[in-house]
Amino acid sequence: MTDIHPGQRVAVLADSQNLYHTAQSKYTRNIDYSALLEKAVQDRTLTRAIAYVIRADHEEEESFFDALVDIGFETKIKDIKTFADGSKKADWDVGMSLDAVTLADHVDTVVLCTGDGDFSRLCSHLRHEGVRVEAMGFQTSTSEDLVEAVDEFIDLEERHETFLL
Repeated sequence: MTDIHPGQRVAVLADSQNLYHTAQSKYTRNIDYSALLEKAVQDRTLTRAIAYVIRADHEEEESFFDALVDIGFETKIKDIKTFADGSKKADWDVGMSLDAVTLADHVDTVVLCTGDGDFSRLCSHLRHEGVRVEAMGFQTSTSEDLVEAVDEFIDLEERHETFLL
């Protein structure tokens, strides 16, 4: 696959729930989305940055969503669903995948900020279409299937002080 070069067009898709839960459980800290975006772009041309977030009715949410926009992310927000049995669900796997496939004709590289192995098939498809695929996540909670499916995996744990607030 292609190497990194300054003229590359990059889309950054951040699975905020996945990153949040890992950062909280491992470090009890939050993600520095500014540092994440800077590393994902790496002096290339940013075409689109999307953060997929879940609204769970916490008072800090709106300021977090606003901060993401200020950093340069477009936010896609989904409300958490509560089922009759009390269980809750909210994820953006299908939405992120559809956006990645849609963006594939307009970018050279897609950077998935997640550790979710459900995206490994997406990575294989994008690579087959000639798109370079990178993933950024915490190695200890990232699926091996995802690591094997991308052109490059960036382990946020190696420089966690850079990527955490």
